[in-house]
Amino acid sequence: MISRFIKEQKRYTSREISRLLNLSEEKTEATLKRLKIYGIVKAVKANDVQRCLTELADVDVVVSDVSGGLEECFYVFTFVGVLIVSGRIIKCYPKYLPENAEPVEEMKRILKVLEKYDSREQNVRLFTEPDQDKAFNLLAVMLSLLVDYHEHGLYSNTQLITETNGTGEILWEKTINETYAMLSGNRAYYFDLQTRKRIQDEYDYFQRLHACVLTTLSGELNMTDLPELFDIATVDLSEERLDDFGDQQFILTQIERELNREFNTRKQFVLKTIYAYVSKLGSITDEDCLGLFGTNSFNLVWEDVCARVLNNQLKQQISSLNLPKPSTNGYDQNMTLIEVIEKPIWSGKSYSHTAKDTLIPDVVTIDYIGTGRRFLIFDAKYYVAQLEEGKPLSGQPGIESVVKQYLYQLAYKRFLMEYGIDKVINCFLLPTAETEVQDKGTASLPMLDALELQKIKVRLLPADRMFVYYLAGKHLEPKELLL
Repeated sequence: MISRFIKEQKRYTSREISRLLNLSEEKTEATLKRLKIYGIVKAVKANDVQRCLTELADVDVVVSDVSGGLEECFYVFTFVGVLIVSGRIIKCYPKYLPENAEPVEEMKRILKVLEKYDSREQNVRLFTEPDQDKAFNLLAVMLSLLVDYHEHGLYSNTQLITETNGTGEILWEKTINETYAMLSGNRAYYFDLQTRKRIQDEYDYFQRLHACVLTTLSGELNMTDLPELFDIATVDLSEERLDDFGDQQFILTQIERELNREFNTRKQFVLKTIYAYVSKLGSITDEDCLGLFGTNSFNLVWEDVCARVLNNQLKQQISSLNLPKPSTNGYDQNMTLIEVIEKPIWSGKSYSHTAKDTLIPDVVTIDYIGTGRRFLIFDAKYYVAQLEEGKPLSGQPGIESVVKQYLYQLAYKRFLMEYGIDKVINCFLLPTAETEVQDKGTASLPMLDALELQKIKVRLLPADRMFVYYLAGKHLEPKELLL
């Protein structure tokens, strides 16, 4: 099965995609159409300016249909993860990695990061939007069943059996009623005790079905490079075929009946996932199969990585922060750092309302240096910026990002004065494929100099190292950011 790497946000022509995936022009057109529907691919006008860009603005997107204009557009993948479409595997790697790379190890780590990021939702995407009837996500089903098996084992049902002189719980009522006792000294002695124990039914229909499905999907995955990429072991547990369990409708009916009497959350998950698999009976090699594992909002993943690795304290209460001095001017110690930021007030002659929303920094943390404190405000920006001497500025965060970063510092100004923190650092955090933190100077807006706010530092962080820390639950010390 053909498997190829494609770079997020790179501009591709239809011919480049056709050659890369070994598809005919007609099939390439159909594939691009389908991926456009799901927001995975977007089209922009083909020109020299677009060819050099690493970001995608909404105003650049061509809304018209793909057909009739294949050579007039560049096609941009706005997705990070793995796609299965038109019988091809497409591995979309992030835009900050070098051109023409085949970043297998980096991609393995990124897939683990995506899995951890999505695990908070506890939601297996068996279907993809917008049309659930036609967009069954077979890849999600396969991976979910394998991950669950490696964590919990096969589906199992147990039986309660009664034994004589067994090792389980003694059934005194049954023992007294059904066995003979010997009396001695006004005491009854029972030589045969009725006991009960729970045993696993190894011939259970659903355990066998679970093993069969796992073996079948493992056989399919073994024909691809996906097990290595997802770092997951396939299994060979059964010699049975799905046909051995009855026809499709019979199997689905049995699963429905089991679901009606089974209330264990994990077992319900397994049954529902097997139901989805059996009801579609597709193959990842099918031309009409669509499988997805990833996101077209990798910026949110980068924000979460930075927040966790840099010990975001936005939701911590003031009382837990070990500040230099107590407040004398009325801050509630139960307030969190996010609650310190004021909210807009809308008022008129007869009304006054406070809005619910306010400014929300990506990361705020307090750095303890001896007896001193530094208040660090980080903004995780998923950009590939050109910030080099002698080269034109490009790919940098926009004016709205710069202004907001200044406002974050302004929002905490009174709080910092109240608690005696006089050192504030504002910083953009961008990902890089390099292995060390890079100091890229500052961003500033001269018209705001009168407010005596700090310039915004710019640091490129080694993304792979950040991902390692994220997966391990480790923190990166602020001193490593060259602040």
